[in-house]
Amino acid sequence: MTPVNPVKISVHRIPAFDDNYLWLFHGSNSDQAYAVDPGDAAPILQALEDLSLSLAGIIITHHHGDHTGGIKTLLSHENVPVYGPVSDKIPQVTHPLTDGDILSLSPGMEFRVLEVPGHTLDHIAYFCDSTELAPILFCGDTLFSGGCGRLFEGSPIQMHHSLSRLAELPESTQLYCAHEYTLANLEFAIAVEPDNNDLQTYRNEVINARNNDQSTIPSTLEKEKLINPFLRSHTASLHQVAKQRTGQPPKNDAEVFAVIRTWKDSF
Repeated sequence: MTPVNPVKISVHRIPAFDDNYLWLFHGSNSDQAYAVDPGDAAPILQALEDLSLSLAGIIITHHHGDHTGGIKTLLSHENVPVYGPVSDKIPQVTHPLTDGDILSLSPGMEFRVLEVPGHTLDHIAYFCDSTELAPILFCGDTLFSGGCGRLFEGSPIQMHHSLSRLAELPESTQLYCAHEYTLANLEFAIAVEPDNNDLQTYRNEVINARNNDQSTIPSTLEKEKLINPFLRSHTASLHQVAKQRTGQPPKNDAEVFAVIRTWKDSF
């Protein structure tokens, strides 16, 4: 997508459960808002009231309950379209989307759909570069700051391919993921790359932010490519780590990713 008339999008972070982030976004000159992955309806409804916004639609990345649990209640308040992946596990989806689809929500506010299987097989992400400021990515549980989603359904090869697709987006892209996992992710990342100075600096920033009850999300793709081991499987450093873990030189970057992801599962 090439921005012709860039729009300014306001994104609101809605904490839920223990560590989830739900998202509301709208054009800055509009009161029509879209809820992303509303696992719980109550905080979304409260935010709509507090911000004087109206619900215009619901956007889903994958079928897990902490991303879909609030859909039914929201629809009982407003009969709005539900955009999401082709999945029989999300029956409320009225507008199923597949890879390469363009979700046009208003003039200039267009999101490109990316299929990113791995965490689940039905996982999709939404990328918008028709923005006045930095591009936006709603990536659900595929990519976190300092980490990536656990492989509940997909294979390491699938997840590595999905993350590689996201890594090709502009480095200024703002990453809106669905969990505040950053500090725990960085503890693992430092175990993987203890000599990564960018990682050490970022960890200190995150500790300070969390000590002051500040969110670490959104992150940027530029930052993640420096500190996130799951976006760094192509580097010599990570290849060496994988070799040390298995005793064998890895055949390719996807194998490096698989070794690191398996390590993270038991970290």
